[in-house]
Amino acid sequence: MFQFLREYFSAPDTIGAIAPSSRYLAASMTAFIDFDKADCIVEYGAGTGVFTRVVAARKRPDATYIVIEQNERFYEMLKKQFHGMPGVELIHGDARNVCGFLRERGFCHADYIISGLPFTSLPQQISRKILSQTQKAIGMEGVFTTFQYTLLRKTFLENYFDIQKMVKVWRNLPPAYVLHMKLKCRRGKQASADGAV
Repeated sequence: MFQFLREYFSAPDTIGAIAPSSRYLAASMTAFIDFDKADCIVEYGAGTGVFTRVVAARKRPDATYIVIEQNERFYEMLKKQFHGMPGVELIHGDARNVCGFLRERGFCHADYIISGLPFTSLPQQISRKILSQTQKAIGMEGVFTTFQYTLLRKTFLENYFDIQKMVKVWRNLPPAYVLHMKLKCRRGKQASADGAV
């Protein structure tokens, strides 16, 4: 917790939260993942590894899990937790390069991408680049899941994706909205605010 707060105060625009995510948020973030079928899962902004621990424990041993973390201190923490774990590939890098990271590992697309990045506070040009690369990275079949503390960027996200489901997770500090999305189709779909966790 202390480490998380220190990183937040040093870079609030890129950390975006004052506390690590709760296990309830982790459960909602990973709810759409079919772990039996997923060959490639990607995570942006893993932080202290709350979501990472869930995915690493549940994925198939032969599945590839690409974890991208730009913050150096968080990356070092993640290495201590997950280095050498089968199928977990830790990258100290930028989510804007996700397509390159996938190609380097022999994948055209990821089956699932989960993101802890704070699109509300990130500079818009960075968000645009990440989201456009994410469109290419998930292709027509993949699912992109992110959480946000407000819905200020909901319309912005809908420029890139169709929101399949939206859930409010109350048991988190602060409460968060989880959005499960797929590549935007011409017909479009309405997001549904289903249930609370």
